Amino acid sequence: LMFVSVYRKHRNNVGPSKPISQPRRNIVGCRIQHGWKEGSGPVTQWKGTVLDQVPVNPSLYLIKYDGFDCVYGLELHKDERVLALEVLPDRVASSRISDAHLADTMIGKAVEHMFETEDGSKDEWRGMVLARAPIMNTWFYITYEKDPVLYMYQLLDDYKEGDLRIMPDSNDSPPAEREPGEVVDSLVGKQVEYAKEDGSKRTGMVIHQVEAKPSVYFIKFDDDFHIYVYDLVKTS
Repeated sequence: LMFVSVYRKHRNNVGPSKPISQPRRNIVGCRIQHGWKEGSGPVTQWKGTVLDQVPVNPSLYLIKYDGFDCVYGLELHKDERVLALEVLPDRVASSRISDAHLADTMIGKAVEHMFETEDGSKDEWRGMVLARAPIMNTWFYITYEKDPVLYMYQLLDDYKEGDLRIMPDSNDSPPAEREPGEVVDSLVGKQVEYAKEDGSKRTGMVIHQVEAKPSVYFIKFDDDFHIYVYDLVKTS
């Protein structure tokens, strides 16, 4: 069982204010490449697409790297492990989605997603389709019960190939009725603390609320570049 506690962080305005720096170029939608060096390890080269800049922490970007299925969250301009960041001239080609109705139907749904293992057999992963991905518009955000981090795949292709099954949502509770104009209190921007099984704690921030499932949020922990997807049921 996982406990994530949300708390308010008080910031005191002390010390001289920073000089206003020149605004950086907006790199959302751009292709990038950079080196990555962690500790005394070798420098590795990474290339990918910048999907989003997080409004509650504008230094944080969401990136889809070529050849990797999970979405990474990095402070590209601040993280000292990022070396020689370069914005590439090639733009992301936008393509029409093949079946807009199916795309809309699967968002917010529980699914079974089949993956081929090394021996050629199929492995079934239960998960939830969260949203259409930004920028790469034929891709979808998805997360899994066994691995609650943010992934993205071209799920329409998987559906057509029989590797994605949308679960009947008869056991889903209907959304709570809301009064017209009622504002739901969002946890986006809140600091969170997560107690691990060994008693240690991780801190992070709630960075996004899933529109199709408003109790589900994206969390970026300070010590990890994955984006975690948790159902944060309000307890207080």
